[in-house]
Amino acid sequence: MITFDSVTLKSWIDENREFLTGARLQKIQQPTRRELVFTFRNNSDTRKLYININPQFFHVCFMNKENEAKRLIEIPQKPPMFCMLLRKYIENARISKVNQPDYERILEFYIETYNELSEKIYLCLAIELMGKHSNVVLYNYDTNLIIGCAHNVGAEKSREREMAGGLPYVYPPRQTNFWYKNEDSLSNLSGSVNLNIDNYYSDVILSDKFKKLQDKYKQLVSRRLKKVKNSLAKMQKQQVSHEKADRYRLYGDLIMANLYNNSDYSRAVTVFDYENNKNICIDLDENKTLKENANKFYKLYNKAKTSNQKLAELSEEFNSEMYYLEQLLYSIESAEEITDLFAVSSEVEPEQKSLEVKKSAMLPKEIKGESYTIFVGKNNKQNDYIVSKLAKDEDLWFHTRDCAGSHVLLRAENPGDELILQCARIAKENSSGASSSKIGVIYTKAKYLKKPPKANPGYVTYSREKEIVID
Repeated sequence: MITFDSVTLKSWIDENREFLTGARLQKIQQPTRRELVFTFRNNSDTRKLYININPQFFHVCFMNKENEAKRLIEIPQKPPMFCMLLRKYIENARISKVNQPDYERILEFYIETYNELSEKIYLCLAIELMGKHSNVVLYNYDTNLIIGCAHNVGAEKSREREMAGGLPYVYPPRQTNFWYKNEDSLSNLSGSVNLNIDNYYSDVILSDKFKKLQDKYKQLVSRRLKKVKNSLAKMQKQQVSHEKADRYRLYGDLIMANLYNNSDYSRAVTVFDYENNKNICIDLDENKTLKENANKFYKLYNKAKTSNQKLAELSEEFNSEMYYLEQLLYSIESAEEITDLFAVSSEVEPEQKSLEVKKSAMLPKEIKGESYTIFVGKNNKQNDYIVSKLAKDEDLWFHTRDCAGSHVLLRAENPGDELILQCARIAKENSSGASSSKIGVIYTKAKYLKKPPKANPGYVTYSREKEIVID
């Protein structure tokens, strides 16, 4: 990764000094603790200055609209305290001078403004771009006292340089006596220095946000999936086998059929098992009559039967949830752009505010040929849209067997074997089994699909399916 060197900052200042000198600072915004956005206007030109003091991405530049969108900037409704302080002292003020101390990665804006008594005062906003020590500091140039910092630095963090309101502002200890340039310095690139900085860091920030959001979503969904699988495992242990339940019923029937051949209050009874054609010995409760023992077995049978029915219903619900979460996890893992993650945000974090997604991003991918159209879903919502909105009775629906993947829909009149095989390959390529040597792909007509009531998005049952094994 390229770091923001002192030569790049010097080149950027030289390129933008004319615009900045005399510019009015119209608006101050602070999206996060480590980001600031200043809106400057000068000579009928308005530009947005982006300041980032994140240790990984520290830099300054004027943003164009495309790269501003890449940075996914969200302005909070309630501005942070530092933002309020800056607005109080320097909003609507003019920049009288722009400076960079020799060999330092510090951008200084000298500002002439007025205090509450309408007295002219001179302030300096120092933007320090120094890795983990990056900071933004506003201080009074006349008294050299700090008014406020983006990050206060106490004695426990730095013995040499404390930073807080009321303390004197001092430059950091000098590291070099020369202009420092990285091997891959952005100042080496041709064209506008500002545009090179804006393009590079907007891509890096977008990539970082995508990776962090993807990891976060994978963790959240994997946690939910693990709970569902554990619940299913527990239910399987709780289920009484049909064999055991039927045995309770058989014992009750055999005891009732032999009431007059045996005596009450016995420890056991030997009877002929007419279903299996042999004699069997049944252990009894010697404190109960034969009829009471028979009723006990009937109760055990009914309890096992009812329990199995309820557990079967719950298992079906959990299996549906497991399928849904596996599909959701696949959508997250196969996401290529951050908008793919935004599209599933309401499913991953239903309690959070849904992230805005363009309508076009919610539509499945289309592959068009001369006489056919193939629709491929990226996520549960797109899969659901394919089944609920797009699919017509005679369309062919494809999905990998026993693994998460995209719903693929083929619309064509009398599709041949080659086209069906092509769709099956697309289904495999867009599934969690894409790297498998062999995988089964099922397909059926859309009219044989059924979406159960209250089912999760993308979940369907099917019938009259055929299967193709794809190598």
